[in-house]
Amino acid sequence: MKESIHKYFKLGTLQWMSFPNSAPLDALTAIARDDFFDAVEIKSYGAEKEQAKAILDQSHLTVAFGAHPMQLKDKLNPNALDESERQKAEDALKGAIDEAAYLGATAMAFLAGHWEEATKEQAYAQLVKTTNALCDYAAEKGLGVELEVFDYDVDKAALIGPAPLAARFAADVCSRHNNFGLIVDLSHIPITHENTRFVIRTLRPYITHFHYGNAVADPNCDGYGDKHPRFGYPNSANDTKELLDFLRILKEEGFFNAESPYILSAEVTLRPGEDEQIVLANTKRVLNRAWALLED
Repeated sequence: MKESIHKYFKLGTLQWMSFPNSAPLDALTAIARDDFFDAVEIKSYGAEKEQAKAILDQSHLTVAFGAHPMQLKDKLNPNALDESERQKAEDALKGAIDEAAYLGATAMAFLAGHWEEATKEQAYAQLVKTTNALCDYAAEKGLGVELEVFDYDVDKAALIGPAPLAARFAADVCSRHNNFGLIVDLSHIPITHENTRFVIRTLRPYITHFHYGNAVADPNCDGYGDKHPRFGYPNSANDTKELLDFLRILKEEGFFNAESPYILSAEVTLRPGEDEQIVLANTKRVLNRAWALLED
């Protein structure tokens, strides 16, 4: 493409993934100083949220808030069949919405919880219940709510899940709320037994946000599962070619929006012994090369 990618997307990164070994405020400062980024995805800053807000207020970055680390750490399941467990997850996610609003985020993102085949429909109903409550709460604060589509039988084993079920779920929630959407991540597609074109076309009306990255889909290889290794990692599924295909499909499906650009964030992290700045530079190089190869 001859035009800048920044015309059509707000390029971001997940702070906790790109800088897993850095202090959170140092990581946020590094991203805020780097004009490659138009957006940043953050998690809770806890007692340091005032300092984080001061950095973000200076930065002119679009901010998105991810509740995933909290959910995984505290084993919060928004589709738990036990109502007290479901309510516990809902309450925690409302707290995430509060912090997201304080930090100036546009949306709070989360993921579905574990499920069992025998109780899949009951879990689905519980997730709808939680998400409707979150959308109501977020709407009062002018925020969106986004559910990221994960693998359903490999690593996170989340209910949402396969693209057809994600589309059904989003349609159910969007029938009541206009502040809900889905996050599609290129790095999850190799471990959902689907392909990019199918996922994007199936979820087209409901996608509000994109991630890109890599995965190892072979269970016999290092880095297997939802580990988000760097591009070019041994035996991995995605590199420049696959990212180019992802961008090409987004273009075909009408996601290049200069008036209201979608967030497109790198979800890439380190394998043992790797360097934060080198892996981040790797990610930028691959995106730049894929964009350069994309036809006008």
